Amino acid sequence: MKSILGISAFYHDSAAALLINGKIIAAAQEERFTRVKHDSSYPYNAIEFVLKYGNLKLNDIDKIIFYEKPFLKFERLLETYVAFAPKGFKSFCKAMPIWLKEKLFQKNFIFNKLKKHDKNFTNQDKILFSDHHLSHAASAFFPSPFDDAVILTADGVGEWATTTVAVGNGNNLDIKSEIHFPHSLGLLYSAFTYYTGFKVNSGEYKLMGLAPYGSPKFINKIYELIDIKDDGTFRLQQDFFNYATGLTMTNEKFNKLFGQKPRDPKKEKINQFHMDIAASIQFVTEEIMIKLAKSIKKEYGHDNLCLAGGVALNCVANGKILKEKIFKNIWIQPAAGDAGGSLGAALAFWHIEQNNPRTIKKNDSMQGSYLGPEYSQREIEEELKNIKANFNVFNEDDLINKTAEDISKGSAVGWFQGRMEFGPRSLGARSILADPRSPSMQKNLNLKVKYRESFRPFAPSILSEDVSEWFDINNESPYMLMVANVSKKKCIPMSIEEKNLFGIEKLNVKRSQIPSVTHVDYSARIQTVNEDRNDIFYKLISKFKELTKCPILINTSFNVRGEPIVNSPKDAFNCFMGTELDKLIIGNCYLDKKEQNQSFKKDYKEKFSLD
Repeated sequence: MKSILGISAFYHDSAAALLINGKIIAAAQEERFTRVKHDSSYPYNAIEFVLKYGNLKLNDIDKIIFYEKPFLKFERLLETYVAFAPKGFKSFCKAMPIWLKEKLFQKNFIFNKLKKHDKNFTNQDKILFSDHHLSHAASAFFPSPFDDAVILTADGVGEWATTTVAVGNGNNLDIKSEIHFPHSLGLLYSAFTYYTGFKVNSGEYKLMGLAPYGSPKFINKIYELIDIKDDGTFRLQQDFFNYATGLTMTNEKFNKLFGQKPRDPKKEKINQFHMDIAASIQFVTEEIMIKLAKSIKKEYGHDNLCLAGGVALNCVANGKILKEKIFKNIWIQPAAGDAGGSLGAALAFWHIEQNNPRTIKKNDSMQGSYLGPEYSQREIEEELKNIKANFNVFNEDDLINKTAEDISKGSAVGWFQGRMEFGPRSLGARSILADPRSPSMQKNLNLKVKYRESFRPFAPSILSEDVSEWFDINNESPYMLMVANVSKKKCIPMSIEEKNLFGIEKLNVKRSQIPSVTHVDYSARIQTVNEDRNDIFYKLISKFKELTKCPILINTSFNVRGEPIVNSPKDAFNCFMGTELDKLIIGNCYLDKKEQNQSFKKDYKEKFSLD
């Protein structure tokens, strides 16, 4: 047996992944255990979980691969300071003590942390380092259903690379070209995340969700920030930005160009200006990704495209690439951000360094991305009894019938089944579910359950066989990473008065037969569900279809704003009692809010710091 532990840590979304003989056994983010969103600390709990799931002690592991190379990152820091000096001295001084104490000597630092798992672990030579973008590319190609593909990775920055193109064949993967820091599409998008008052490395998806409320009025001003070539490569004009040397993303010159200072979320509400800014940067991001996709198709000729890196979580841009039909097939790593680097680092070592062949599966090798912890029925019941929850136990058929009926009658349901998802999306294992036909459910879920901004859209989970009936897409989208428009025959045309509404006023217009998952531009972020990946979720949606003739459920992550997705039955119960969820289903246990001890209600609005 050959076992490999992959680790990503110390920037954001720390995680661990385990391979045994090349098969993905387990993977999880540290945030799910610590309850600290985007936790960047050493992933002690995630490592403990994957070892336990694999029935291994740390000393049994053959190799431990960290997802990037700290010395190259340090080189970038030094060279950037020299290039911009004396500008940036303050941020340089802030970074140096951390580097000299921990990051520069990361092998020894990681070794000391690893010994806490197993006192018999003494072989420091087992610890190796991958390249950041190679880890991303490997995470996208090796689990994909393709024997060959071109792989596009775009994010903030790794060691030096911010955008890379790689080619994969069998068990080989070669990076062919790179764009280097400080020229970064991910950091450009994050600069606008910061400018509109959202949190960098956390709020980018909010910017994407805000974009359809605005008009792309600022495209020409963005073109002053970035020089985009015909092949999609680009250079950023650094005198508008502060991220290379400062402690903020943008500067006064940037503010002057767009005419306002960055929004202070504590004092200022989102207005039409911020919506138009969001629409503009989203347009430019899509333009760059489409140009890159077209140029790499032309250069390398492959029919298959794999995507990874934080920019690959921009499901609107992914949907546009799909719609352009540049490639026959597209596959995106569900944990496309840094968490997935842990998995990619392990896969890269197994296939590239050790030259082990791949087993290519028809769907993919990610097992639906259900790679996290799971709880037996006995463990669930014990935990619920310990926290004095009131519950009934049903067999699977009765549970599905009762839950589908509850949802059809307007209940918002917490749904906790099987193994937790790896990556940022809830895919029917740790989900909040509701009826998409309700015109008020989108607003109610945002304000009363998620405690988040009212403009945020919700995703539809739909039976795979019905997707082309309801949406303008014929492809599978199992990981909720593709956006497509609602089918015209399911849409409700807007009146002239409704078309003339601005910004957030658009929210209350009923646009389709499934208004709670139809965004203001008639789009939706789709998850296709089939029996192979998630049997019980498929049965639930099928039962809901039987009751309502609608093969779709609202599916949003089981958490509130600022909270990581729930991991344990206790996490789920706390969120259930801290929100206006009506029912909670964990395994075969059914909980009704009305039957719980009302003194257990929690003030969840203030529990987690806003993201």
